[in-house]
Amino acid sequence: MFGKIKEKSFDATALGRHEREYSLMRSSFVDIKNDILGKNYEFSIGLVTEKRSREINKKYRKRDKATNVLSFAFSKNAGEIVLCPGIIRKEAKNLNRTYRQWLGFLVIHGMLHLEGMRHGSRMEREERKYDQKYFHRNRYRVVHDTGRGRRISKGRKKS
Repeated sequence: MFGKIKEKSFDATALGRHEREYSLMRSSFVDIKNDILGKNYEFSIGLVTEKRSREINKKYRKRDKATNVLSFAFSKNAGEIVLCPGIIRKEAKNLNRTYRQWLGFLVIHGMLHLEGMRHGSRMEREERKYDQKYFHRNRYRVVHDTGRGRRISKGRKKS
């Protein structure tokens, strides 16, 4: 399935509550994938429990702890990101971000790893660029007219 996200769930019963939010963002993920990796990149996302995340991290990275995202490049044009919604939800709360914002950021992070980037200032710049483009582009947009000639903008106090 070139250019499409193949969904995998290693433990569907434990992940049920996250699937709705994930599916709402699916089209954004395809756009991000096409932007970062290209339309011909075969890409899948796996959703796993914290237990399974720990097992995968231990097996492939020799780190005995669960993690939010893991990236696996299978070839130049194929790879997979494994996400742990349980950890992502906890981290989002601690970072004062919504679950969807943090999930989106971690998908970007994982895709940049699939593109070959390593942690550092260049990767951070790219993360900010794509995060702004896909998840925060409307942060200060006008949300509605109050009917009294004043507009209330998100992120600003009403005067």
